[in-house]
Parts: sequence; structure tokens; C-alpha cells
Amino acid sequence: MSEKNKKRFKMPSSYSVLIIIIAIMAVLTWIIPAGQYEADKAGKLIAGTYKTVAQNPQGIWDILMAPIRAMLGTETVGKAIDVAFFILMVGSFLGVVNETGALDVGIASIVKKYKGREKMLIVILMPLFALGGTTYGMGEETMAFYPLLVPVMMAVGFDSLTGVAIILLGSQIGCLASILNPFATVIASEAAGVPTADGILWRILLFVVMTALSTYFVYRYADKIQKDPTKSLVYSTREEDLKHFNVSESEAAPSTLSKKQKQVLVLFVLTFVLMIASFIPWTDLGISFFADFNKWITGLPVLGQIVGKSTSALGTWYFPEGAMLFAVMAIIIGFVYRMEEERFITVFMNGAADLLGVALIVAVARGIQVIMNDGMITATILHWGEQGLKGLSSQVFIVLTYIFYLPMSFLIPSSSGLASATMGIMAPLGKFVNVPASLIITAYQSASGLLNLVAPTSGIVMGALALGRIELGTWWKFVGKFILVLMAISIAVLILATFF
Repeated sequence: MSEKNKKRFKMPSSYSVLIIIIAIMAVLTWIIPAGQYEADKAGKLIAGTYKTVAQNPQGIWDILMAPIRAMLGTETVGKAIDVAFFILMVGSFLGVVNETGALDVGIASIVKKYKGREKMLIVILMPLFALGGTTYGMGEETMAFYPLLVPVMMAVGFDSLTGVAIILLGSQIGCLASILNPFATVIASEAAGVPTADGILWRILLFVVMTALSTYFVYRYADKIQKDPTKSLVYSTREEDLKHFNVSESEAAPSTLSKKQKQVLVLFVLTFVLMIASFIPWTDLGISFFADFNKWITGLPVLGQIVGKSTSALGTWYFPEGAMLFAVMAIIIGFVYRMEEERFITVFMNGAADLLGVALIVAVARGIQVIMNDGMITATILHWGEQGLKGLSSQVFIVLTYIFYLPMSFLIPSSSGLASATMGIMAPLGKFVNVPASLIITAYQSASGLLNLVAPTSGIVMGALALGRIELGTWWKFVGKFILVLMAISIAVLILATFF
């Protein structure tokens, strides 16, 4: 067979990969014994209470229904429709903003401003995304940033992979070394029955080291691409990507904003500031200003009713409120720009359509958990880990705990779901070998964060790659060796901590 006729292996699409994994999990429900743990009133699993139950194998119908049930939610898996609709509204918002041309001109002005020092953007932005990950578990919320940052990175001479890496690596490194992440650290600490502040110094050390390393890793890659664009792992699709993201490489691109475009950019920035402020759990951080203000304004006569008695304070918002924010700000921007109503509706709907595929990926990814939980094999896999970690030295125990959490993070990509399911069992086990619960929490976070950088079961990863037009195989090639470095550092810190 000639070289011309040889077919090169091509990585299946994100949807195909996820459906294949769902099917594999369904097959495993026929092989792995079904089981369950007893839970206390708070829903925490009780160690030593595992028992086998009647097998509940999942069939073809269950495979087909898994993404649908994941979208709508089940008793054990949160509904994905909230995140999916949030993503659609982000798309609508960006569609309206792009129609004004403000982003194109804004990007051109950034290119001009950072001419000759483009890589400083990486040094500034990656720690910021890492802070978002370590403080409030920034994950699906990052979907709003990819359509903005990827074109900027391409315009300053890098590639789409650089833009995706800044956000995905940055935010998930923050989650890997979570300090006060309410969806990981706080939930795990609560499940383990220890204060959130326990073990915080080790987590701060991990955060500083991991953030510095990841920033250097992306910086070095970007430097290589800037010197020789053909070294880019996505160079073959660069022209298509430039067209898709509407990036002009012309030096004559306009870089002066009109008055209305300046107003649009102010509203654009304000939207993201409000989104970030709304997702940070201020009360958990000891800041009650927003909760007090909301209570005051809703308690006012007449005005409180006009505002709405069910108004949520900043810091208590979630994806439904976030979706509302982007939809409302899109309308305000359309009004400020004097956009005709018919044109506004067209670009609003087209923007949502652009991110429809990303929204669907979130539901398909959660379908894996639906199959596992309905097939009742999650508890059995957890029980195997419980049995295998008993009676070990502190150092061996913490390393094997970390290794145990790697496959568990693949099977349960939700950090809060994984913490709730396992910490009530793992923390008591650690007491028998003098490993504090706080260190087990650090091991869980490190393993979960690492897998959520590469796992095809993660909606965050698959959504990010879909937005950046990057194949899963390309992403694995990009971060493969770096993942091993992160793993080695995590294990080294965990072992070191057992001696103190």
C-alpha cells in the first residue's frame, strides 16, 4: 500500500469518546458486583458498612438515556441543564458583543500595547485563573473566557492551544492546589469532620509551586511558537482557526474604539467582574457585606418588592443566576449600541448556536456517572480502595491514597461528588496509620485536579477543547510530560508532610 493511501489514525470526536466510555461503564455493571454503603443523616457514607446488593446491569436503553437523564438530573447526579444553559447564554452574550466590533478593536489595541512583550500576558493571566480555581473552584465558569482569550493569543503571535492552556491549566492547577475551594476543600473538610484551615500551609506551598511551574510551562511553549509558528501543535489548522475566531493578522487592523464601542467594552468587563464576584462564596471567607446588603435592600418597603424578595446576594449565585446575568447584559449592550431589535435577536440566537455543541458535551460527560450510579458499581470500586489501603505505613498509605484517587477522579469527575462519596471513609482510615485527615484531603484534591486536566469524562476539559477547536489527542500530547511532573511533585509534598 502506498504512503498516499495509508490512513492515519484520527482521534474520535469528544462525543464519540464519551459515548464509548458510557458504553464501557455499562458493560462493567454486568461484571463488577453491585453494592452500597449506609449513610448518616447528613448523607455521608459510613466506613465499614459496605454490602453487596442485587445486580442492576445497564442495557442499551440505559446507555442511550444516560446523557438525557444527566441533563435533567437524577437523585445521585446533579442536573447538567443549569451549566448547559449558562454556556448558551454566554454564547448569546458574546454574539451580541461581537456584532458591535468592540472586541475586534479591543484585541487589536491589546496587540499594539503589548507589542514586543506579548508573553507578559501569560505571566499575568495564569496566576489570576489559578487564584479563581484555588478560592472558589473555577471550572465551568471559565467557558465564558475561551472565546475572548483564544483570539487574543492568536493575534499576538501565539496559537489557540496557548489560549486554552492559560485558562484550563491555570484554573485547574488552582483546583489541584485548592486552598479554600468550597466545592473541594470545604466539602471534603466537612465530610472528614475537620476545620477547613487544617493543612492549609501544605496547600499554599503546593499552590505556589504548581502555579509557578505551569506558568513557566505555557510561557516556554508560547516562546517557541512565537519564534517558529510551525512548531505549534495546531499549526495545520491555524488558517481555519483565524477565520473561525475572526482574527486579523493585518497590521492595518483598526485599534481605535468609537464612543459606543468603549461603552460596550465597559459593560463587557463589568459583566465578568459581576460573574466572578457572584460565584465567590464571600460568607465562607468571612465577608458578609453582600449578604447584609441584599437583606437590607429586599427588606425595604415597596423597593424591596420591586427588586424582588427572592433576590440572591452576590456570592450565592450559581449557574442559573449566571445565565440570567449574561442574558440581561446582552440586552443592555444591544440597547446601548442602538442595535435594531431584529438584528439583536439574530445575533443573540446565532451566538447561542455557536456554543450548543459545548453545552451538549457537559450533559454527555455526566452520563458516565449516571450509568455507574444506576448500575451501583461506584460503592464497590470505593470499597476495593477501602480494603486495599488498610494497615500500611504513613508514607505508603498517603501515596496509595493519591493513586487510589486517580481512577476515582476519572470515574467521578465532580470534585464535590467525589469528596462526598469518599471522605467519610478515607479520613477514618488515615487515623489508623497516623495520617491526618487534612493530608488525605490534599491527596484527594491533587489527584482530582490532575485527572481533571486530561480526563475525557470531565466536562470542563471537553468543553474547553471544543471551544478552542483542539482535539483531545493534541491536548494529551501537549500536557503529557507535564502531567508526570505535577504527579511527582504532588507525591513528594504528600510524603514530606507525613513527617511533620
